[in-house]
Amino acid sequence: MSRTAARLPLDDAEMRPTFRRERRAINQGIWPVAGCDEAGRGPLAGPVVAAAVVLDPKRIPRGLNDSKKLDREEREALYLKICASAQVAVAFGSTARIERDNILQASLWALARAVRALPVKPKLVFVDGRDRIDAGCDCQAVISGDALVLSIAAASIVAKVTRDRLMMRLGLAHPGYGFERHMGYSVPEHFAALARLGPTIHHRRSFAPIAACMPVAVPDEVESRLPLRAARD
Repeated sequence: MSRTAARLPLDDAEMRPTFRRERRAINQGIWPVAGCDEAGRGPLAGPVVAAAVVLDPKRIPRGLNDSKKLDREEREALYLKICASAQVAVAFGSTARIERDNILQASLWALARAVRALPVKPKLVFVDGRDRIDAGCDCQAVISGDALVLSIAAASIVAKVTRDRLMMRLGLAHPGYGFERHMGYSVPEHFAALARLGPTIHHRRSFAPIAACMPVAVPDEVESRLPLRAARD
């Protein structure tokens, strides 16, 4: 009597992005198709970086995955392959824009700008997350898109590598903060540097941990009511 091998639960299977959505669009005559994603919504410092990628169906690099599931060496190697085989564009939402518009709006603005900066104008763009963007073409938002859609996964790698390289440069410009290691995220090393050195111009002052580091200004009317110190002889 033969025995059937036990199957692993579906939940245990690793989810990897595919080219199915892009292929479906191509089969419907929709081309070019782009994917876009951002890196840097959560950090306390630095810009948010968005990337848009149009993969060549005949030259898709092997190993593409959500950038969060790859180590630095894997991301760097795939970044080079993506840039060599696909149409790529990046855009930056500066700290000033984040402060003015909030991080969500700055991210959506950068995503739209990256799509519009592509060398070819896409007819359809897949964007990671819940929010669609004004990219001048049809747009589909895909929750967990970097784990589902290959073009979004490629964009997540480009955005992450680009931002990491930028933060390493900021680490050289502002020694002592450790930007080159934590990339501006909320880690003990970063908080210790803030306590010791205070915020830089690249810190997001509207974010609560940075706002807590800022000196509190005393309004003039309050200051005028404070008792004057007695002059010492």
